[in-house]
Amino acid sequence: MNNDIAISVRNVSKKYKLYPHPKDRLKEMFHPFSKKYHNDFWSLRNVSFDVCRGETIGIIGENGSGKSTLLQIICKVLTLTEGVVSTSGRISAILELGAGFNPEFSGRENVYMNGALMGFNRTEMDERFTSIEEFAEIGDFINQPMKTYSSGMYVRLAFAAAVNVDPDILVIDEALAVGDTYFVHKCFRKLNEFRDEGKTILFVSHDSSAIQVLCNRAILLERGTIIKESNPQEVMDLYNAIISKKESTTIEVKQLENGKVQTTSGTGEARVEEIALYNTNGEIVETVNVGEQVELRIKVKVYQAVETLVLGYGIKDRIGQMMYGTNTWHTEQVIKNTHAGDEYEFVIAFQVNLGMGSYSILTALVDRDTHLTANYEWNDMALLFNVINMDKTIFVGCLWNEPRITIGKCIQ
Repeated sequence: MNNDIAISVRNVSKKYKLYPHPKDRLKEMFHPFSKKYHNDFWSLRNVSFDVCRGETIGIIGENGSGKSTLLQIICKVLTLTEGVVSTSGRISAILELGAGFNPEFSGRENVYMNGALMGFNRTEMDERFTSIEEFAEIGDFINQPMKTYSSGMYVRLAFAAAVNVDPDILVIDEALAVGDTYFVHKCFRKLNEFRDEGKTILFVSHDSSAIQVLCNRAILLERGTIIKESNPQEVMDLYNAIISKKESTTIEVKQLENGKVQTTSGTGEARVEEIALYNTNGEIVETVNVGEQVELRIKVKVYQAVETLVLGYGIKDRIGQMMYGTNTWHTEQVIKNTHAGDEYEFVIAFQVNLGMGSYSILTALVDRDTHLTANYEWNDMALLFNVINMDKTIFVGCLWNEPRITIGKCIQ
């Protein structure tokens, strides 16, 4: 196996025997003339590809196309019928919900058991456990049996356990589809870190934006075979042509313990007290239409007098890519000589010229054009909202820029 290859899949096939009735399995087993009672079902057929070290590969396809079977074979959870799979380095995987966890054991016990299966001793897992617990953010449930967990808690702990054991290869099977929006954003930031560190990622998802932004290549499976392997854009174009209807995404807002939708850092001289998105009827909205006019209203309270107060904000997509950002230093609206107890309301009116998807608002309270001199408060995900297309021409991409197209016949 080439030293630059992290995963090598060669002519892999997986066959299942399907029986019309459970008793037919026994009848076939004990039939004196070896009569066949089953039908062969090939979940995978002659699948071959390589993944180089440091690559992020997306695998897509409709339900039943063989994606999960392929990942389970690579992770040696399933045995293959034909072919060869070779891997180089430690693999950490998030497969189907709850896979590898014993529901009768607590989250803590499952984390240590998972670590033991990966070859870590107790001391090594002790060193990693705090990071896992902090990333998962499930509180006292870490000591409760996992049968009491919601699906979201399962995903939180599974993802935290997988990414905090320093794997060479990370395999993810659509696990983030059931996570709340706050945690999904957090996970994608971690995946970006892994990619920057040169880790190898094998990633199954129906999220076209995630595939296109995260992945170097994409593989499209249909009925157990590879029908296209190319750059993510080309593969997603073919996938979208195959499926007849896309699933709509439901947005969920993460409420922190203090009741605010935000993560906070900074020195605390000024803080965002309230933040919400309003439509033209003055109603708070979490889902907006492409091109809709909205107002982002932010209430700020000063807790300690500062000479200058600047509000910065930015809009990020769910992968963490900045769509737009600016601050009141650049708009020449700096507030000067504030006093403790002062309150200000910032109203930012804009048109949502964004593509469909989930977005987050970043807010920053600083003293000038950058947070490097003074960072009063930084909210990386102060607000989450969803953009849908209800009445615009069908388009792809992160920007709505609907053109006016005229066509005239050329005179010969």
